[in-house]
Amino acid sequence: MNLNWRKKGTVPIFVKRLPLAERWRLDAEADGLARLGQTGALRVPQVLGQGASDTEAWLEIEWLDLHPPDDAADQRMGAALARLHAVTGPAFGLERDNAIGATPQPNTLVADWTLFWRQRRLDFQLELAARNGYCGRLQDRGQRLLEVLPVFFTDYRPQPSLLHGDLWAGNRAMLADGTPVVFDPAVYYGDREADLAMTRLFGGFGPRFYASYEATWPLAAGADVRRDLYNLYHVLNHLNLFGGAWRAQAEAMIGRLLAAS
Repeated sequence: MNLNWRKKGTVPIFVKRLPLAERWRLDAEADGLARLGQTGALRVPQVLGQGASDTEAWLEIEWLDLHPPDDAADQRMGAALARLHAVTGPAFGLERDNAIGATPQPNTLVADWTLFWRQRRLDFQLELAARNGYCGRLQDRGQRLLEVLPVFFTDYRPQPSLLHGDLWAGNRAMLADGTPVVFDPAVYYGDREADLAMTRLFGGFGPRFYASYEATWPLAAGADVRRDLYNLYHVLNHLNLFGGAWRAQAEAMIGRLLAAS
C-alpha cells in the first residue's frame, strides 16, 4: 500500500493507494471508518473521497495532527471504547467482508458467537496456514482446540458489540487537545473482549486505559483465559503474513488454551 499526503484545495489530506484489484480493501476501510464515526464514541479520520484509475484505487481521508497518547488520553480512550462496545448488532459478524492487515477477513453474519469464532476466525487462519505449509503439530492441536472451543463459553454469553477489530497501539493516537483517535479498523460485531485482548498483545496501552474501561463496563470472569483465544487469531494472521517466526508463539498459545479447557 502506498501512503502519502497532498492538499485538497488548501486542506492537507491523507491518501492510501492500492492496485485496482485490491480496491475492496479500501472500500472496506472506508466502511469501517464510517461505522465507527457514526457512533460518536471515538474520534476517527473522516473519509473525504474515493476513486480509481485503470490501474489503481485510492482512499482520501482527513489529515489529523496526531501525537503519542498520554495518560489522560489513555483514560479517555478506555471509557470511549466501552461506549463503542455498547453499540450492538443483531448478530456476530458484518454485512460485508473486510481485511485484517493484508488478509481477507470473512464476516458472514451468524447468531452463535462460538461458531463465528471457530469458522470465520480460527479455522480460516488455520486453513490458510496449512496452505502456506504450516502443518503437523500446529494443525493437529489447532483442530483439537476448535473441537473444545465451547468449553470457554459455558458460563459466558457475549453480545455482538461493534469492534474496531485491529486495536493495537499503532492504530491509535491522540489530538493536541488530548482527544483519543483510532484508525485502520477491521470492523465487525463480536465479543468486546476481542478488542481488549489485542490491546495487550503488543502492549502500548497504559493502566489508566484498562481502569477506565473497567470502571465503565467491567469484564466478565474468565476474560484472562479468553485473551489467548482471541489473540491467537492475530498471531496466526502474523504467521500467515510474515512467516515462521510466529509459529512457536501460536503453538504455545494453543497449548495454554488446551490445558485450560
